[in-house]
Amino acid sequence: MSRRERIVVQQSFPVPRPTTNPYIVMLRDSLAATPGVEVRTFGWRSALLGRYDVFHAHWPEILVTGHGPVKSLGRQALTGLLLLRLAATGTPVVRTLHNLHLPQGISRRERALLRWFDRRTVLWIGLNPTTPFPAGSAHETILHGDYREWFARFPHSDRETGRVGYFGLIRRYKGVEELIEVFAAVPGDGLRLAVAGRPSTEELAGSVRALAARDPRVSVTLAFLEDAEIAELVGRSELIALPYRDMHNSGGVLAALSLDRPVLVPGNETTEALAREVGEEWVLRYDRLTPEVLAAAIARAAAFDPDDRPDLSARSWADAGRRHLDAYRRAIDLRRSGRSRGRAAG
Repeated sequence: MSRRERIVVQQSFPVPRPTTNPYIVMLRDSLAATPGVEVRTFGWRSALLGRYDVFHAHWPEILVTGHGPVKSLGRQALTGLLLLRLAATGTPVVRTLHNLHLPQGISRRERALLRWFDRRTVLWIGLNPTTPFPAGSAHETILHGDYREWFARFPHSDRETGRVGYFGLIRRYKGVEELIEVFAAVPGDGLRLAVAGRPSTEELAGSVRALAARDPRVSVTLAFLEDAEIAELVGRSELIALPYRDMHNSGGVLAALSLDRPVLVPGNETTEALAREVGEEWVLRYDRLTPEVLAAAIARAAAFDPDDRPDLSARSWADAGRRHLDAYRRAIDLRRSGRSRGRAAG
């Protein structure tokens, strides 16, 4: 393929809505501004019948699930047809590894389809330098971009002394219940913990409410947050605590850093690498979350110079479109040469 030819890329995400992950919106915009690539958002008709050069998958599990068993079965049938179409036309699949493992609680049919998607993948894209790729596979690392421009349209709130924040979806593995319990054991009438986000289940929502009710210093907002609300919560906080039990790719961490607030996260290979990149003082890590660890992190955050900013120079979106275009070209070359060795992940 000539480098001057336009590459048509069928994305796996539909036209963005107000609740769409900002990463998707910024990726679409970055690609749209890149000469030599045409971006198509997802629709079953265009994916099954349209002409395109590359299929770019993000969260393929979204394609195989629906509201209710009948809709899920229909989507699974359509996904099977899509995979057959991609195989018949020799269209390469590029896959961004947002999650390292298959979702929990899915059916055998869904698992089989997602494994099939993995086998059809020609090239994998990782969002951070510690992403493990399938053995022997072709891959690229294109760092998850920052959110500075995304949040620039909102007022930047002043931080409040002693205020800790958590935002984002509330799921068991994200450790919100543990955070509230640990915070309750940290002394200080002037401390505050603000927890905001939509719980995954009503049972979890009830547990979070019950734990928060024991400590008047804790406030909870159990609902989806608009971007302006995220900017306000993060801006008012001195420290953002995100005690995920399994942290690899976290848009929440990058959002907090983009709004110039330090984060408290579990220590692992990924967070260690991020700390080296943006500045050790901005990514506070722990082996086990304890009241002493949280109190020390609050004290360190209180000492920050309000004019300081983390180094996010490697996370600019300006170059993301070109790097994705290079990845698409490589995937096409690999498919044509028959040298792709993609393997199933997870």
